[in-house]
Amino acid sequence: MKNEVLSTLSNNDPRFIEQLAQESAKLTRQYFGRTISLYAPLYLSNFCSSYCTYCGFHSHNRIKRFKLTAEQMDREMQFVAGQGIENILLLTGESYNVTPLSFLKEAVEVAKNYFPSISLEVHPMETAEYKELFETGVDGITVYQETYDRKRYSEVHISGTKANFDFRYGTPQRAAEGGIRTISIGVLLGLSADLAQDLLSLYEHLRFMEKNYPGTEYSVSFPRMREIKGKQFARCDVDDVTFVKIICMTRKLFPRVGINLSTREEPRLRDHILELGITRMSAGSNTSVGGYTLIDEEAQDPQFDVSDHRSVSDVVKMLKGKKFDPVFTDWRRI
Repeated sequence: MKNEVLSTLSNNDPRFIEQLAQESAKLTRQYFGRTISLYAPLYLSNFCSSYCTYCGFHSHNRIKRFKLTAEQMDREMQFVAGQGIENILLLTGESYNVTPLSFLKEAVEVAKNYFPSISLEVHPMETAEYKELFETGVDGITVYQETYDRKRYSEVHISGTKANFDFRYGTPQRAAEGGIRTISIGVLLGLSADLAQDLLSLYEHLRFMEKNYPGTEYSVSFPRMREIKGKQFARCDVDDVTFVKIICMTRKLFPRVGINLSTREEPRLRDHILELGITRMSAGSNTSVGGYTLIDEEAQDPQFDVSDHRSVSDVVKMLKGKKFDPVFTDWRRI
């Protein structure tokens, strides 16, 4: 696998890339058809106790801090559900004190009134806590290692719980042991200078999970490093061609694994890359706490800037125009 990763990243021959793209597209259609699952993120809190230099929510950043009440959650969720979204991703900063398990369970209870599928992207927890969340109604957990380069990891995760590399690395395993049905992992492309090693380590992590927890459904994400308030943190440039190669290479190595696409990416690229391996994408996204209904645009401090501002209906129209079948949910609890 190492040789394939290295050779793919270094080969910029247009003929090679075209062949890679065709193989990836064929595998995606074989295992997923022409379906694209849609979801939306909803931020519950931006309080954070971790100092991660590249994140807009980090504990040392002087931003307005918000935490939604149950009533505010209901208002936000009602709005998102009204756009047609049935698969929700609930997010917080990493603060065990401000957003403890009880807060997350309360949010899930509210979300169950609107969404048949609920996922969380929050601070890592223990197996028993994931079991409680599963029993409350959580289907999926998203947790990115950000980078598998331990030295670089320690440089950008200065303090707080996220500074613990090993505890974060073990999160997918604990989530699977807690009964969570779907798990998404990934790396923040460009955060480490050694892109090939980051990808190889991610693939090895995914192989480990597939082998040891075969009953769980997996997906991967490749968000690209973006500047925060004018500051650049990327150690390597992951251009569009490299990004496309990463998507296609991942599909070849993992034909049955879902690949997510964020609104960090420009609409043009998102629309083009759909044919090559993507199975799940966000739509109508807002990355601020209360950003859908509660806070004026000028007052928002997003975790990162959204590049695709299209509404859910516009994304659905685009997908249908490309002969894709938009799927709002493929999972309902009985």
